[in-house]
Amino acid sequence: MADYRLIVFDWDGTLMNSLARIASCMQAAAVDLEIDPATDEQVHDVVGLALDIAIQRLHPVLETQQVELMRQRYAHHYVAAEAAPSPFYEGIPQMLQSLSEKGTLLSVATGKSRKGLSRVFNAHGVGALFHSSRCADETRSKPEPDMLLEILEFHGLKQDQAVMVGDTEFDLEMANRAGVDSVGVTWGAHDITRLLRHNPKVCVDSVASLSDWLHQAV
Repeated sequence: MADYRLIVFDWDGTLMNSLARIASCMQAAAVDLEIDPATDEQVHDVVGLALDIAIQRLHPVLETQQVELMRQRYAHHYVAAEAAPSPFYEGIPQMLQSLSEKGTLLSVATGKSRKGLSRVFNAHGVGALFHSSRCADETRSKPEPDMLLEILEFHGLKQDQAVMVGDTEFDLEMANRAGVDSVGVTWGAHDITRLLRHNPKVCVDSVASLSDWLHQAV
């Protein structure tokens, strides 16, 4: 078993049970623009990408100005919905607390904006558990390796000292391209077949299994 010093988590679909909310807000934004909304499955397919890239993939006929307008409408609906914050998957807060108490460095690499991540950190009071984070409006979107490479540089660590945990192939492809090991979780946006294409160390189907694996790996 590896001896990782740093665990980097994706957020939506990995730690937070927010996929249904993301889909409904994306669909509401499409209705605002009077275009046909994507299905839940189509939205889940692009979760993890930077928001403008996700919108372009869902609605390739939109021009740049329309993409920006849809991004604004999505943000409007999501912020309004988050008045009642999306919950963590059961067992996630306890896992994070336990890993932190063990002295493990924790980080986040997310398709959220910095404002969005700060909002959920504050809503759930978990920001102090994380030692670093990179957001989609700060660097190149997944699956480019930049988020992970910048996190590693911030901590002064090498690739073999970190592991990436995510629910989409974008997370795992990013890890591959950064030279970092990965773990796939199967309760999120992409199914196990897609995750396995990117050679994770393991795919787990429960938070308990993820917690056990990570505690043995650090």
